[in-house]
Amino acid sequence: MKLEGVARHASTHACGIVIAPEPLTNYVPLQLATRAGVRVSAGGGAAKVVVTQYEMHAIANIGLLQMDFLGLRNLTIIEDTMALVQANHGVALDINAIPLDEKETFRMFREGKTNGIFQFESSGMKRYLKELRPTTLEDLIAMVSLYRPGPIELIPSFIARKHGRERITYLHPKLEPILAPTYGIGVYQEQMMQIARDLAGFTLPDAAPLRKAIGKKIKSLLEEQREKLLAGMAMSRIDRKTAQAVWELFPPFARYGFNRSHAACYALIAYQTAYLKAHWPAEFMAALMTAEGFEIERVGFLVEEARALNITILPPSVNASNATFTVVSPKEIRFGLGSVKNVGTNVVEAIIAAREAQGPFSSVDELMERVQSKDLNKKSLESLMKCGALDEFGERGVLLGNLDRILDYARTAQKVHSAGQTSLFGSGDLARTSLRLEPTPPAEKKDRLSWEKELLGLYVSEHPLEEYRERLANRATAVARLSEQPRDAVVSVAGLVSGVDRIVTKAGTPMLFVKLEDLTGKAEVLVFPRVLERTAELWQLSKILLVKGRISRDRDEPKVLADEGMEVT
Repeated sequence: MKLEGVARHASTHACGIVIAPEPLTNYVPLQLATRAGVRVSAGGGAAKVVVTQYEMHAIANIGLLQMDFLGLRNLTIIEDTMALVQANHGVALDINAIPLDEKETFRMFREGKTNGIFQFESSGMKRYLKELRPTTLEDLIAMVSLYRPGPIELIPSFIARKHGRERITYLHPKLEPILAPTYGIGVYQEQMMQIARDLAGFTLPDAAPLRKAIGKKIKSLLEEQREKLLAGMAMSRIDRKTAQAVWELFPPFARYGFNRSHAACYALIAYQTAYLKAHWPAEFMAALMTAEGFEIERVGFLVEEARALNITILPPSVNASNATFTVVSPKEIRFGLGSVKNVGTNVVEAIIAAREAQGPFSSVDELMERVQSKDLNKKSLESLMKCGALDEFGERGVLLGNLDRILDYARTAQKVHSAGQTSLFGSGDLARTSLRLEPTPPAEKKDRLSWEKELLGLYVSEHPLEEYRERLANRATAVARLSEQPRDAVVSVAGLVSGVDRIVTKAGTPMLFVKLEDLTGKAEVLVFPRVLERTAELWQLSKILLVKGRISRDRDEPKVLADEGMEVT
């Protein structure tokens, strides 16, 4: 009993800001955020997050202003895409002037080709888009609102009504202009307020407390608003039975009713990103991968999407790459040096500055002599070698076998540079002859691919499954097509094991969550205890497996419940 009502944690709103006319300490106690208490500041340093000790309702009750300032990475992606289009094609796009009924853009939504599109990327959303076949921005606004817990149950009816398979009815003629854009289904909070205005004579300010009473479930205010609404409809000569039926729409509607203005902003941004993807795919994908380059697995996913758009992803190169992903041609994007794991910003800036000052590097020794950065150390140089950024200077295995020798050379170069000599090549080219690479066995294919996966998030030069493509073509369903399979469908799926998580069930027996990836994407395979007992030796990283099982869905994401499996050799 003593614990009831005690605050159990102090969470932090993602973008909530409290504003006061005087220092906040005059009104409310403050504290440091308990989790994620340090963030990166604009200058790159650490900044502590200060939060109020009062929760959001108490803040409002003492009269302080609360605002949500939501920063969307997608706005940067749109700006960067437009800048790339201007630089590469000389076309000055005005994203606010694009047509909002453009056929190719809506075709992308109708076909569910929405990877990288804000709010429309999940497999469940793609499935509903294919069924809905949206034709207007209003359809997209509604889907943003409906695709969330609660209202998601209304989507099948929404789709059926759009395509005439379900009759649209209204409790009162005055409801038709309000609910017609959403096929007779109440979707938005604004619709609820407009019903109160048009049927009960409320002003919009009058309707705001109604929305609040229902949304916040304030019982006393709710009963007060109910009586006001019924009285208002009586004044409008709406009979008591119909008025009561209209009121009954409100409580369940308010539990899931979304803010239309919010949904409209999201849908517009989604449409704009889809427009750019449809018409300028290379520029859009380069901007998208640059914006999300901090998450290596996400980059791998986006690179596969670029390949699906017939865009070739070129490996990183110290002579050709910029810091971010670069559009080489309408069908080619070059990996940015900044996306290579373990290679910091200082190293990338030093390499690019040296290249811009004196042109491309002709050899690894010239690279080490010209790039004067203390951060170009063993770890960063090794990563550049392993991912293929130095391939034009030598085979990866040979370069790695001579890594210490190259670093010794670099230290000598730095000493000469510090002594004031402008170039190691300035006196009879003696320094160039001092770096001799010892013969070393070349790197094996599996090692090269493993390094690329580790450092870039994907296989760039070739996928390990490539040589099995023909053998598996008629034996397995592509991972990208699993979302098309109904629940409990029996499928076979083949792929490379890229992750294995082991857990212990409540019964004390082990089971596995296995990530299996093929040339089209990744799937999660669940290996329950009874299956694990007879197949334990199969589930190892980098093995290529053929798995048979049934489709399950968690939050509409398809998963495979394994029944049996075998290694593909």
